[in-house]
Order: sequence, then structure tokens, then C-alpha cells
Amino acid sequence: MLDAERLDWLQLIRTQTIGPVTFHRLLSKYKTAAEALKALPELSRKSGRAAPLKPADRGACERELKEAEKHGARLIAACEEDYPAALKAVPDHPPLIYLRGHASLFDKPAVAIIGARNASGVGRKIARNLAGDLGSAGYAVVSGLARGIDGAAHDAALKTGTIAVVAGGVDVVYPPEHETLTARIAHEGAVVSECAMGAQPTARDFPKRNRLISGLSQGVVVVEAAARSGTLITANFAADQGREVFAVPGSPLDPRCQGANRLIRDGAMLVETAQDIIDGLAQRTRGVAAGGRDLFDWTDGDGMGEPDAAALASLRRQILEILSFTPIHRDEILREADAPPGLVADILLDLVLSGEASEHEGGRFSLRAE
Repeated sequence: MLDAERLDWLQLIRTQTIGPVTFHRLLSKYKTAAEALKALPELSRKSGRAAPLKPADRGACERELKEAEKHGARLIAACEEDYPAALKAVPDHPPLIYLRGHASLFDKPAVAIIGARNASGVGRKIARNLAGDLGSAGYAVVSGLARGIDGAAHDAALKTGTIAVVAGGVDVVYPPEHETLTARIAHEGAVVSECAMGAQPTARDFPKRNRLISGLSQGVVVVEAAARSGTLITANFAADQGREVFAVPGSPLDPRCQGANRLIRDGAMLVETAQDIIDGLAQRTRGVAAGGRDLFDWTDGDGMGEPDAAALASLRRQILEILSFTPIHRDEILREADAPPGLVADILLDLVLSGEASEHEGGRFSLRAE
């Protein structure tokens, strides 16, 4: 990818209201990010937006890329060979990710090990043992660089290959006590994020991070998790993305084990050793298929032809009725609308550009609160 094209991609994804689903739909319609950027103001005007949608400031995007270069980070586009194949198989994969470290780790099969920040000593030991044994078996270990289970897993897999997915910029150290570990992973492994350089992690960024953790992995292993925790959100993302979910059982008397135990009751594979994970992945019936087809990219080969204006207006009203201020996944919208996927995608694009709807992480949409 040429530098100018990379800058176009960054400018488009940094534009207000544009998320991965909207980005990919625009790229499908206009073929290049440059053409999509040119079309945005007129598209948003036609959609009924009061003030035309302006692309993100190009100068700010240029400064962002210079900052990445200063910190030894690369911006990898989804169309490039270095982009992780497993992540690209996720329909709403991020168009761009930052990397500090070695892209060669993306060629390895990967397993995520995640769990409680306030992990017990036993939990951290289990995470280290699993990570070390998986690394020795040829797997990259993915985690979120948090305290507790994440840090233990990363530390044990440093020599064999570990990928840290962070909720802020790849140049930002969080938590502060992981400064040395972060530096070592950036030198020996890989630090990954879809956030801008210098971005401080906020609560809304962690779901995006969690989706990347599961998207990069063939399976996700939960070691200690409370009944309500971000760890379980990652496990849910993994199930939605067709990944295997594993869990280490724990004492019913320990609140830190309630989430993992519940996952097992709900069908997650019980894990005691790394071999359990390896065997479970070998028996998978749901493979991570690179280049999996996105429903929204399907052509409408139903012989109906182009719908008239009245039919489109009716579908637009129907989708507005389906949406609420609570985000709903696009697959649910497709099922409720019962219309050709391409048309539903175009209506959602129109609603996002008009400012009537918002795109959220994980391919979810809602009415715009403002």
C-alpha cells in the first residue's frame, strides 16, 4: 500500500460516525478510500444531515502516522499481507491496526488466555503453566496486558511468542506497573491496537480491545473470572466469532471463579492442561476460515431487480423501528428486516451518514442519542 493510500484509509476510519462496518461498505461501493472521502459530504447531504459530514482532519492523520514512526509502530491495513488472517475472517474486522513488534507472530496459530485482574496465586500459576506449554507446542499466546492473569500469561510466553492487545495507543503503557513487560513484548513479541497513537485507554475502548483478542485467536481460555467481568465479554465475542471457548474450573466458594464455572455450565470446554486446549482445537468443527463471506457483501441475486423509491423508503422506516437506543447486532437487524442484505447495509450506511444512527463495536447499531 502506498503512503498516500494508507493515509486515505486512516482519514476515513477516523471520520466521525465511521466504524468498521460503514468503512467496509463505503470501500465496497467506491473501491478506494480516496473516492469514499470525496463522496462523504454529498452522501451525508443526500441522507438528510443538517451539516455535511466532513472527513477527519488530514493533517492530524499525518501527525498520527509520524508519531507511529517515531515509536517504531506500523499501521497495517486489512488488504495487506501482514494483516492477521484470523482477524480478517471476522466480518467487521478493523480496517487498520497498529503494531509494535513482529508481524511474523500473526502466522502462528494463537490462543488467548484471559482472566481476573485480582487473580489468586493459583490462578496466575495456572495461566503461566498453560501459556508456557502452549508456547512450547507452537502457539502464540494472546492476552490484554492487564494485571493478574493477562500479565502472567504474557510473561510465561515471552520466549515463544506473545501478542498483547491494548485498549489505548501502542505507545501508551497501561497499567503503569507493566512498563517493563510492555517494552519486552514490543521487542520480542507484538503489541497491537486499533486506537490512535497516544490514546489513553477509556472504558469504551476495552470492548474493542476484547474483540481483537478473540479475533486474533483460534480459542479463548478463561482462568478465573467474576460473574460480571470484561473477561466474559471477551468470551462472548469469541463465541460470536466462531472461536472455541475454554475455561478452567475453580472453587464455588471463590467469587473469582464464578464466571469461569458458569461458562463451563453453558458449554465451554473444561480445561486442566494445555493438551486439553490443543485437543479441543484439533476437534473443532467450526474453523476460522480466512476470507469468510460477510452477509452484507452478498449480492442480491434474487431476481428482484433494483427496488423503487417507495420500497426503499418503507425499508428505511422499518429499520428505524427496529433500532433503539440500545445497540443491536447487524445480524439481528437482518433477521428482523427480512430484506436482501445489501439493501439493509445501504440503509444502515444512509442512517449513519445522516446522523440518525450510530455504529458501535462488534457490528452493532443504535439510534443516535443526540
